[in-house]
Amino acid sequence: MEILIGIGTALWLGILTSISPCPLATNIAAVSFLSKKITHPAMVFICGLAYTLGRMFAYAVLGWIIISSLLSVPQAAQFLQKYLVKALGPLLIVTGLFLLELISIRLPGISLSEKHHNKLVESGAPGAFVLGLVFALAFCPVSAALFFGSLIPLALNSKAGALLPLIYGIGTGIPVFMFAIAIALGMTSLSHWFRKITRLEYYTRRITGAIFILVGLYYTGIYILRLF
Repeated sequence: MEILIGIGTALWLGILTSISPCPLATNIAAVSFLSKKITHPAMVFICGLAYTLGRMFAYAVLGWIIISSLLSVPQAAQFLQKYLVKALGPLLIVTGLFLLELISIRLPGISLSEKHHNKLVESGAPGAFVLGLVFALAFCPVSAALFFGSLIPLALNSKAGALLPLIYGIGTGIPVFMFAIAIALGMTSLSHWFRKITRLEYYTRRITGAIFILVGLYYTGIYILRLF
């Protein structure tokens, strides 16, 4: 049951990341740009899938590296085992504040020049895969808070462990893949759906943020303040 809850949470965090305004706009722009450079619908679908797999691969590998590195060092593993549960409450509270936009930070991003961007697009599916990988690592504040502040602590504290970043990557890929299918099928009213998803994201992010803060307060009360 604990593993299923962890997998479900990681999947939801990934979906929430993908429909957040900054990643969503980047994903739609990337998939739309791919469709303009490719005339055959099947290739649009394949390149959209490759772009999605690139994002999933980036999150899975990054998460696996972080988790494996921390757990492979005995002192770090002992430290995490002793203090991670205590740190989880404050981390969830901070992540919730990010989701509610009560605090924010500016992060250095990864960007591509137009020349390199065009080269990747023109190289077909392999280029689309690399494009997805690069864009996934260009963390926005919300996606960084969800990945580093929620997913990684959850994975370190879960029996599912390094599987959760992969599940998170799948979650980030679901909305992107749906847009790739829509473009391949010739849907032109993407701006309409973009507005709807952005509006939906506004409420789901705030509900999730409120839940994170409440759960964080509960964990803080139990493991730090020992109120319960």
